[in-house]
Formats: sequence, structure tokens, C-alpha cells
Amino acid sequence: ARELAGYLAALAGWMAALAAAVLPHWRQSSYAGDAIITAVGLHEGLWMSCAAQSTGQVQCRLHDSLLSLEVHIQTSRALMIISLLLGFFGIIVSVVGMKCTKVGEEDPVTKSRIAVAGGVLFVLSGLCTLAAVSLYATQVTYEFFRESTIPINARYEFGSALFVGWGASSLSMLGGSLLCCSWPAKERRGQQYQRQSQLSTARDYV
Repeated sequence: ARELAGYLAALAGWMAALAAAVLPHWRQSSYAGDAIITAVGLHEGLWMSCAAQSTGQVQCRLHDSLLSLEVHIQTSRALMIISLLLGFFGIIVSVVGMKCTKVGEEDPVTKSRIAVAGGVLFVLSGLCTLAAVSLYATQVTYEFFRESTIPINARYEFGSALFVGWGASSLSMLGGSLLCCSWPAKERRGQQYQRQSQLSTARDYV
């Protein structure tokens, strides 16, 4: 049950990370300030920028050049791609390692080790997602509060994709941690016995 719960949580986190990477709502127009402009709302993501008019019409445009993008966007892109790849391999490895599946090895100790490996991949995936989202949010915060001639209502603030990304990273790390708790019981008992033997030998020596 613990492995299944961890796998489902990590899988949900990976799907949420995929949604966050695709959504163009990493930052959106701010409606703070006295003169509020609501005719056109701008929001941008890692891959495109969109303009939503008050009539309901939305126009999106892909980022033209990769090399001309800001550093934090390129870094967040790379981290999200790495996160999705790690999570994808974690999904495959965890399916092989879970005790409730009949895939791969039949030895419970070997399957537990594989499940732990899948959990580690999920934890790393969650950390990459967390780093990407936090880096982008830090840049948005810096641009919002820095001294500039741009009015507040023409600046950007957090978009919904950032919160989806934070939730995705939490689910991935939680699920990966639960899978990491599947460490083989035999090895745990062996390690405990080895520690006890070392302690007893040290007492006898003293």
C-alpha cells in the first residue's frame, strides 16, 4: 500500500509537472496599482507568450529565438526537460520494482532495490521542478519590485503554472520518498546486526 500510494503521488506529480511545463501562464499581467488596464491581459510561459483580450479572443506566439531568450527562461526550460525525463524513467523503473507487479525480477529484495531506484529518480525530478519554478519566480519577483519607470500595472506577477509546478514538485518528492522506504528488510536487519556487532566488539575491547 505504501509503494502504491507513493507511485500514484509521484505519477500525479509528473503529470502536473508536464502540465506546468506546457502552460503559458508562468507569469501574467499585474492588475495592481491605481490605473487598472483590463482590455488586454498578457501571460507568458517557457515556450510562448499570449495576449487575451476582454472579448475572449486569445492570441499566442511561440518564442522566436532560443539564443535570444533570457537566461532564467533557458535554465528553467532545461530543468523542466530534465525533470520530465527523470520522472519518465522513474515511472518505468518503479513499475518494475513494486511488489504488486509481476514485471521483471521475482526476487523481493531485488524488486525493493529497483523500487528505491525509482523513488530516487522521482525525488530528483521533483527537485529539478522545484528549482525551475523557484528560479523563474525569483526573476518575476525581482522585476516586479525593482525601481523602474514601468508602471506597476504594466509589470508581471506569478502565473498559475508556477503554483502547479510547486505542487508537482511536492507530490514527486513525497511519492519518491515513500518509494525509497521500500529498502529491503533483509539488508536493514543486516545493517542493524552489523552495527550491534561493532558496538559489542568495541565494548569488549574497552
